[in-house]
Amino acid sequence: MNFLNVDIPVKNVPELDKGFVPLGLFFKNYQKGAAKPLCIAVERSGGQIGTYETKIYGTPEMEQADAYYVDRLVKFLLWSWGGFKVSICGDDNVAAAIRAAYSEGGSRAFDKGFMEQVYETEFIVESLPYDKKPEAVQRAESIGRHLDGGRIGFDAGGSDRKVSAVLDGEPIYSEEVVWFPKTISNPDYHFEGIMAALSTAAAKILEKGGHVDAIGVSSAGTFIGNAPMVASLFIKVPRSEWDKVKTIYDRAAKEIGDVPIVVANDGDVSALAGAMGLGVGNIMGIAMGTSEAVGYVDKDKNVLGWINELAFAPVDLCENAMQDEWSTDIGVGCKYFSQDAVIKLAPAAGIELDENLSPAEKLKVVQALMEKDDPRAQAIFESIGAYLAYAVVLYSQFYDIEHMMMLGRVMSGKGGDTILRVCNEILADEYPALAKKCEVSLPDEKTRRVGQSVAAASLPRIK
Repeated sequence: MNFLNVDIPVKNVPELDKGFVPLGLFFKNYQKGAAKPLCIAVERSGGQIGTYETKIYGTPEMEQADAYYVDRLVKFLLWSWGGFKVSICGDDNVAAAIRAAYSEGGSRAFDKGFMEQVYETEFIVESLPYDKKPEAVQRAESIGRHLDGGRIGFDAGGSDRKVSAVLDGEPIYSEEVVWFPKTISNPDYHFEGIMAALSTAAAKILEKGGHVDAIGVSSAGTFIGNAPMVASLFIKVPRSEWDKVKTIYDRAAKEIGDVPIVVANDGDVSALAGAMGLGVGNIMGIAMGTSEAVGYVDKDKNVLGWINELAFAPVDLCENAMQDEWSTDIGVGCKYFSQDAVIKLAPAAGIELDENLSPAEKLKVVQALMEKDDPRAQAIFESIGAYLAYAVVLYSQFYDIEHMMMLGRVMSGKGGDTILRVCNEILADEYPALAKKCEVSLPDEKTRRVGQSVAAASLPRIK
């Protein structure tokens, strides 16, 4: 990537990934010689518009570098905010490059199609003069923290579904049931599974003399209101039957008793659980499991209406970075903050994993070695800790973060402890001000007691 002509110093390169080039450092260093103002505006549902001010070089010799810089920036903003219209304000050449990328057959055709599916409208890239840039329109929304009455919290996982019955903030019942939503094309299977969980919890509330006042749902995916627009749970359901998916949770609430229901992204619910447990805001929750799930609540413990799908946002500029099979882009978060990160680093560590094992089983093999203090496994989790430190630098450029709460199966055991230790050591060494501001940690005991299910149950306001 010599054409970028930008020095990107990486002091603490991951031991097992020497080619890693942190995007956050590139963003910071690219600005040093840039002078031409540029604004990127992204419009999403409800007339909301996010704007990002930056600078480019704007010279013929740096035209390719400028286009690359803005490409990575637009990509990050889209998967952070979500949107269906991108306005490049201040440079027609850069705008043309971005428009070509986000076209049928372009390098960002997946992103274009995803956003069109979410917002059900054509994805547009336009060029505007800098002095005609749109005004930002952002509306934070209060989320959850309602604990009165009888509530059901439902956590729709990809391999099991969890449900809790909550009375006045205290869980009185919870269960986990294995199901297979990602492999079933009939949406009736999903509806019946949801109804089974909600009905069980409702019965427990009735047994205690209460009644169901509200239902909260935590689920992976992108939602407009309560409607799943893109969600891995329903990945096998054909689009011809998507109307059943979009109404699935509202229909379930009517079956239970026409009670208020609120559906939220599971990352945001995790961040909400942290806010409820710690009693503070500006929290980002990152769950490192099958993929990377991210949520965020601001200083007032509100959500911003952003999609926060940072699994598809870039973190690494290495030309040989691992490709994400779904989005087809390279260097994106899901390959650095998930079980895939552990698996991809295993060969470099000298660990041979049986290809017949599932990804979750491969992770368990490496974690078992880690529990025995195997230095090869140690190197894997130390490398992920370095990834995480530089991700904190990157994410802090777009989010006001005071607490980063790490969750998910990758963070369990000695491996998780090692990831945290290395991350915090690098931040203290290279970015002491950021280390002082942003605490990177596992959930404390109080946050664990609040939990995902109680946080989900707290989502709706009772009429």
